[in-house]
Amino acid sequence: MEDSNYKLTPLSELGEFGLIDKITEGIETKNKSTLFGIGDDAAVIQPGGSKVTLISKDLLLEGVHFDMMYTPMKHLGYKSAVVNFSDIAAMNGKPKQLLIGIGVGAKFSVEAIQELYSGIKTACEVYGVDLIGGDTTSSASGLVISATVIGEAEKDDVVYRSGAKANDLICVSGDLGGAYMGLLILEREKKAFQADPNIQPELTQHDYILQRQLKPEARTTVVDILAKEKIKPTSMIDVSDGLASDVMHLCKASKTGCVISEEKIPIDQTTFDLAKEFNIVPTVAALNGGEDYELLFTISQDEYDKVKEIPEISIIGYMTDASEGERLVTSDNNSIELVAQGWDALKKK
Repeated sequence: MEDSNYKLTPLSELGEFGLIDKITEGIETKNKSTLFGIGDDAAVIQPGGSKVTLISKDLLLEGVHFDMMYTPMKHLGYKSAVVNFSDIAAMNGKPKQLLIGIGVGAKFSVEAIQELYSGIKTACEVYGVDLIGGDTTSSASGLVISATVIGEAEKDDVVYRSGAKANDLICVSGDLGGAYMGLLILEREKKAFQADPNIQPELTQHDYILQRQLKPEARTTVVDILAKEKIKPTSMIDVSDGLASDVMHLCKASKTGCVISEEKIPIDQTTFDLAKEFNIVPTVAALNGGEDYELLFTISQDEYDKVKEIPEISIIGYMTDASEGERLVTSDNNSIELVAQGWDALKKK
């Protein structure tokens, strides 16, 4: 049981710089390229030789990207870091440094913010990334998290969205739709709680999909596997907005069309069963759910024999001439237009 006399520390008691000292305790750099991390106006990074620096930024807003009613602060911190690491993996690179800025309201305690940073620091430990700085300020509109990740890769190894050609094979790592089904479970239990605060949440047997939503992982290991097999994708993106949206991003950048086979889309059995429970076609969850953070990429047909032996990767279709559009071949062998219905923060829902 928790000690009823335990007192939470108001942020006002420490102030900005006291809070920074508190949340940066014990942070050590691990990479030679980090010449100077936390403690000055800027971090100093020295890429070496033929390597290039990769930088990506992400913004997460309370009420838009996450709901504090069912999102633990530590999980939120972990996820806010990992989704940025995923962007670097999608360039065929490795994340190395991370900067985090937060806007925080008075409703949060010092301990809550420490939990957030505990998750961030755990992610950095898992992925070998240095937390090198950031910013803190007040917010009148809920919690705001701004993350900037810096990665590196050999110049010739960088993969862009624009390199695919007609007849290239479309591949994806892992399985899809799980994060979306995890979100639906959390939203269902939130509504049940709002209707009856005494009700206990029904989250048993949903560990996998809840982890996919609350604590996703960046597929940096896939980058390692491809490098080991000497496979360089022709284009790549991470699945953050949904398979349909993201494959169409590749098509647009590469000026191609595509054909996706419904039967080839990897869907975990837990995801499949729960989609049926929600009266959702499992393929729809995979195509439009988003937040899976798997790697979606294309390869030349010459690489087929190598890729087909990799258990973490599924070949789900191929690129076509742009004039053929983006198509989905259904399980009953009908060809229909692929429509992007995934996450778009600026569109009306």
